[in-house]
Amino acid sequence: MGAADGDGYERFRPSEADADARLAEAASGRALCVWMTGLSGSGKSTISGVLSSCLRAQGLPCYSLDGDVLRRGLNRDLGFTDADRSENIRRTAEVARLMVDAGLIVIVSLISPFRVDRAFARSCFAPDRFCEVFVDAPLAVCEQRDPKGLYARARRGELARMTGIDSPYEPPEQPELHLHTDADNAVECGEQVLSWLIGSGLISGRAAMAQVRVAGERR
Repeated sequence: MGAADGDGYERFRPSEADADARLAEAASGRALCVWMTGLSGSGKSTISGVLSSCLRAQGLPCYSLDGDVLRRGLNRDLGFTDADRSENIRRTAEVARLMVDAGLIVIVSLISPFRVDRAFARSCFAPDRFCEVFVDAPLAVCEQRDPKGLYARARRGELARMTGIDSPYEPPEQPELHLHTDADNAVECGEQVLSWLIGSGLISGRAAMAQVRVAGERR
């Protein structure tokens, strides 16, 4: 029997209806994208780590997409021009959308300095499947932390197009959450994100709040 006669291995071509069905299934569960934006050193990755540890402890499928990790792999061919930064966001948003489609809670940690690029990322998701989190700390605080030494290099003229120094950062105008990491520690910020998730009916409250404290203590 030839392939044309139907041998059970006919080519499978996903249709738009298939994609719509998967998205509807994801929307009926807990899948969403938590997009953390802010200056380098503001605390995005730290808060993401606390949050993801808590969610996993609750048995919730989640994955963290960290900007530094992505630039060592998927986005290693990109630099820091405005065009490359936009492409960095586009690729990350598309990957996050596939993961949400698969039913995961995706935590993205990217500087993502431009509003137009963050608007594109938001457009990839249903309105109730995207949470923009502004991880805010004054530039002076970020420079004092400087975990990767990038600000020091930029101030010495060794690093060009550093966001906050010689490349702009456009703060979110209406984020779902605005965290102030110069005032609140990572656990307190994680609790604020969890409160939003609980308020959205995505996870149960009491156990989750207890778990975030445990997650913070382990870091």
